[in-house]
Amino acid sequence: MQPTPDTFDSPGPVRATGAEKAASLGVSGPAAFLYWRGHSTGWVLPTLIVIAAAVVEVATDDRFRAVSWMVLAPGVAAALCSVRGTAFLALFALAVYVLVTAVVRPTVSPWPVLVLLVIGGALAVFACVVRISHAERLSRMSVVADTTRRAVLRPFPPGLGGLEQAALYLPANSEARVGGDFYDIQPSPWGTRVVVGDVQGKGLEVVETAAALLGTFREAGYHERSLAAVASRLEIRLKRQVAYRLDLGAEQDRDRFATAVMIGYPAGEPGVVEMVNFGHEPPLLIGPDGTTGALPGAHGLPLGMSDIADLPPPVLRVPIPAGATLLLTTDGVTEARNAAGDFYPLREEVARAAARDPALRRPEGVVRFVREGVLLHSGGHLEDDTTIFSVRRPGPDEPPAWERSAREAGPYSGVPPREGGSPREGRRRHSRFRLGPVPLRLPRRVPRSRSLPRLRAWRRSRATGAQG
Repeated sequence: MQPTPDTFDSPGPVRATGAEKAASLGVSGPAAFLYWRGHSTGWVLPTLIVIAAAVVEVATDDRFRAVSWMVLAPGVAAALCSVRGTAFLALFALAVYVLVTAVVRPTVSPWPVLVLLVIGGALAVFACVVRISHAERLSRMSVVADTTRRAVLRPFPPGLGGLEQAALYLPANSEARVGGDFYDIQPSPWGTRVVVGDVQGKGLEVVETAAALLGTFREAGYHERSLAAVASRLEIRLKRQVAYRLDLGAEQDRDRFATAVMIGYPAGEPGVVEMVNFGHEPPLLIGPDGTTGALPGAHGLPLGMSDIADLPPPVLRVPIPAGATLLLTTDGVTEARNAAGDFYPLREEVARAAARDPALRRPEGVVRFVREGVLLHSGGHLEDDTTIFSVRRPGPDEPPAWERSAREAGPYSGVPPREGGSPREGRRRHSRFRLGPVPLRLPRRVPRSRSLPRLRAWRRSRATGAQG
């Protein structure tokens, strides 16, 4: 699934372009060209066909019979226009044909083309009804898919758990909107826990398994003191899910497993992270100075494989620099191939980029960079679900993550205006930004009378409400 474009509000005299109107209606691709200044232009082509056929018929002799081209108009209208527009254009073509035949070719029999226009117009209206009913059904399914995605991969408020974060999820099936990849952040009295994982397989069954694992992580990650206990709860939950699916007769779930990596930021220990790796790609550590490397640590078995060796994966305590960024991805990134069959060199690309650009050492910058790199490397064709997730705990001398997020990405963020617009217009127009798998809407403006302490209290209440 490609990310949907942000919508922009046009204050004052600035008018939305056709592309912006199409984007606000959820229209993308070639269909976006059917809008101009916010109005549909699908009627233009069938109208031009009718007019062109009439003009050519008048300008040529009897042998050419260009008026028969009008049969194309209702069919084109059925693909581009509404039901009412299609019916109107079918009647318009029929009226123009009768007029041209009666005035220009009164000696030529009008019945063959007339019958085709009547039958073709009726079929075009029927086809348009079927097309629009299918489009409405797909729209409803899209809403259901977006709701499912929001329930499985919830959006994060700024500074959740004291972390600066950025996340991007691209499903291999753009219509499904959700797949087997999962990730989450869970604050707890003992620190903040982060998980990223990938359920083996495809289809709705893996979505159900991912949702079950996320539900267990959110509860155990809050209540359990140790990361080892959270890991044990995840293993038990996956085994229960597999047994449940087998009882339903889903034999394809017998060997279901999931790879995952879980990171813990202990409270009061800014220079240490805890890690449990369930056979997943190790996180990349991006230091404040741009140095990049894999987070050291041993791998355990994937979730669901305790029957092979009933040994819990080790909980490793790894020292990291203050303000370092962790980049966690699924195999949709590392196994993305180009036309030559080469894998995407994630570690090398991120290392070069972080060394030369300080903005790419922060979660949002590195997530955007990896997203563009993967799509360019694979030519936009993703073979597997792709998750790019990055977190960073601010250093002791930095402001809290929620305060920095409010200043950098909030209503007063420095969004560049359009040509001819003022910076104030640019800030007002950009009223949404992406914090996870779905856009999180923020208020367009905080009243000027709010003091900084009141603004901080307002942000804390938003973050607390999202966590609950």
